[in-house]
Amino acid sequence: MSAPHIHRCQTMVDVRQHIDGLDERIVALLTERAAYVAQAARIKPTADKIVDVPRIEFIIDRVRAQARHAGAPEAVMEATYRAMIAAFIEFERGEFARLKQGVLS
Repeated sequence: MSAPHIHRCQTMVDVRQHIDGLDERIVALLTERAAYVAQAARIKPTADKIVDVPRIEFIIDRVRAQARHAGAPEAVMEATYRAMIAAFIEFERGEFARLKQGVLS
């Protein structure tokens, strides 16, 4: 993973424009991630399979290592991923319930 090219900003308008551009890319990537989480809800046989603690810790360890390698703040990356994973777990629970309700109807 190579370090990103960061533009030197002169004003807060510049900073905000770059952050807004990043947010567009992040939302697109999170949308893609959500589609895979929805597939996980379809594939998993039971709701107790939704939370996979070893997998979560694997992701956190990998993200911390990637952050370290990139020179990014590891604690920020970990906190961000833990919050994101928690939100996706709730999303997956909802998808699982919705899909299984359709099967029972």
